[in-house]
Amino acid sequence: MAQQKMIIFSAPSGSGKSTIINYLLQKGYPIEFSISATTRSPRGAEKHGVEYYFLSLKEFKQKIKKDEFLEYEEVYENRFYGTLRSECNRIWNEGKTVVFDVDVAGGIRLKELFGENALSIFIQLPSIDELRKRLENRKTDTPEEIEKRITKANFEIQFSYMFDTIVVNDDLQQACHQVETLISDFIGQK
Repeated sequence: MAQQKMIIFSAPSGSGKSTIINYLLQKGYPIEFSISATTRSPRGAEKHGVEYYFLSLKEFKQKIKKDEFLEYEEVYENRFYGTLRSECNRIWNEGKTVVFDVDVAGGIRLKELFGENALSIFIQLPSIDELRKRLENRKTDTPEEIEKRITKANFEIQFSYMFDTIVVNDDLQQACHQVETLISDFIGQK
């Protein structure tokens, strides 16, 4: 089995991290996205086992009791997200580096667990006003949900210094290239 490396992406919702991750996944690096588990409902065309493993609250709590998560977090009341051990082991057994898209608390926890075998990247927007615009433009959340996300973003940004690097996404192409360089250096491919 290859060295158990991981790349951790954290950012406020709407920062562009999913777009950046998808860009990287198409570049041919030996990396694979770790599908997180969540208790939230699918949005739009999301499918179980593709974007997330959508679990009931009861199923999620059973997996917590069985210690099946590397990390998990109750992000909002009764809305859990977590990283399944089995998902990481599957990717590592294929000789690949695991790529995570997790909330800030999960990112910090994974970095603490894996130390130098983890590269943690915080994707930051140029401003909260820009975040509000992006969340409103994607039209997937209610105004109340957007306010929750803005409040959470203000909180999460306070912890960005705990990540190995911060990439400001004010120009998507430039942010993608910056992250690609970080990944190449980390996994040892040029």
